[in-house]
Amino acid sequence: MSQSPNQNLASQQVIALVDDDRNILATVSIALQAEGYVTRLYSDGEAALNALLENPPDLAVFDIKMPKMDGMELLGKLRKKSELPVIFLTSKDDEQDEEAGLAQGADDYIAKPFSQRLLTARIKAILRRSDARAVPVGNDTGGNTEPRAEILERGRLSMDPARHHVTWDGQPVSLTVTEFLILEALAARPGVIKSRNQLMDAAYPDDIFVDDRTVDSHIKRMRRKFRKVDSQFNAIETLYGAGYSFTDG
Repeated sequence: MSQSPNQNLASQQVIALVDDDRNILATVSIALQAEGYVTRLYSDGEAALNALLENPPDLAVFDIKMPKMDGMELLGKLRKKSELPVIFLTSKDDEQDEEAGLAQGADDYIAKPFSQRLLTARIKAILRRSDARAVPVGNDTGGNTEPRAEILERGRLSMDPARHHVTWDGQPVSLTVTEFLILEALAARPGVIKSRNQLMDAAYPDDIFVDDRTVDSHIKRMRRKFRKVDSQFNAIETLYGAGYSFTDG
């Protein structure tokens, strides 16, 4: 494990980097350490899997094309047991690869070559969105209690922002942080059409680099998750050329 001397910048949050390119591991690690993060480095998916499950970091960055176990397989195995935030960092830039990665459960996708500033911005945004589920309400070490965010009830949908918990007809539905915020933006105003740009602003408020096709992949993945508990789920409607809306009817 490597550690930055500036321990206050990122409150010692831990980022796992999984890539068979040691040059990328080194350069990304140095950039993240400069921002105050602790980094853990793995050169293949097989070596990373047990470590990620036994001692989870705050976020992981995976390459797709790796020996022994590629990033897609690694994420598939990880998602059976963990909702750890994951960013794909890969040389593949085909739209089908992006959709496959998001469908597998990635929170974001960045194609090589990439800017260190972009990667750092994505990491910071996802970690900020992860804070609510990582820290129990009213249980911080300083003895302070935060006001509990109100549970959002919309028909058969229930969303608890403080616990990052979602149910449909009382059945739990496991969503990533990005999916949760997109759904929350839709459910906040049932029947109101939200454009892709509006939804991505809700999920990535500080990131101007996300293209709007990403929201389509998140919506498809959410629908599949809800249909596992309700095969007739149709509360997220597509308004072609306009965006999406949520109906609680």
